[in-house]
Amino acid sequence: MPDQQLQRLAKDAGMYCTSSGNINSPEFLDWARNQSCDLFVSMSFDQIFKRQTIDTPGLGTINCHAGKLPFYRGRNVLNWALINDEPEFGITVHYVDESIDTGDIILQRAYPITDDDNYATLLETAYTECPRLLHQAVDLILQDRVQPVRQSMIHPVGMYCPARGPGDEILDWNQTSREIFNFVRAICEPGPMARTWLVDEEICINEVQLVPQAPIYMGIPGAVLFVQDKIPFVKTRDSMIGINDYRKQGRRLRAGDRLCGKRQA
Repeated sequence: MPDQQLQRLAKDAGMYCTSSGNINSPEFLDWARNQSCDLFVSMSFDQIFKRQTIDTPGLGTINCHAGKLPFYRGRNVLNWALINDEPEFGITVHYVDESIDTGDIILQRAYPITDDDNYATLLETAYTECPRLLHQAVDLILQDRVQPVRQSMIHPVGMYCPARGPGDEILDWNQTSREIFNFVRAICEPGPMARTWLVDEEICINEVQLVPQAPIYMGIPGAVLFVQDKIPFVKTRDSMIGINDYRKQGRRLRAGDRLCGKRQA
């Protein structure tokens, strides 16, 4: 489906905008050759470039990826970086080859992740820094100053991240407090939010807090332990977390409630 916002921006800038359901089709390649394109630039694009398409522009094809390649190839990488408790995430501009996010690196920058960050703050940084880094990379290409770095020189294997889908938002209370904290902030708004159930009622959790100096002890994961200043504190595998922001149609959570990862029969 054509990007309506992109079409509006192109129109406002007096630029031509088109779309193709298959960028590797003979029809699209004929159109691109007729435009005498110098460079193809991919950004959040969902089609795989084949060799004939990659080689069509004289200066090649590049992609901007919000991941620190060769790690975090693939999809939903900002979410996965938070889930994995990374201290930073990367933005990489690289040449496109026939695989996924494996081409030689043109430019790469790293940005710190703190406990105050979540999916929304990382997105905000990516929205600002991706175009900035992309512009710098295009300048290097036009000046013939690129010193490409093979990803295998950084790590021989790297890693891929699968796309997240329905069901992946379900919260597993049998995780540590730190793991739950990372999971919730990784898919908070504008993501789908973490989901749990109280009997047959779905609850969306948008923000939790770690509890400083919380004791480590055995208990029932998912049990609401107590409520303080309207914040329910819930047992995790190792200690407890506080739920700062949750959405529920019925009554508020209270001590004695038990949250679970699926609807109870």
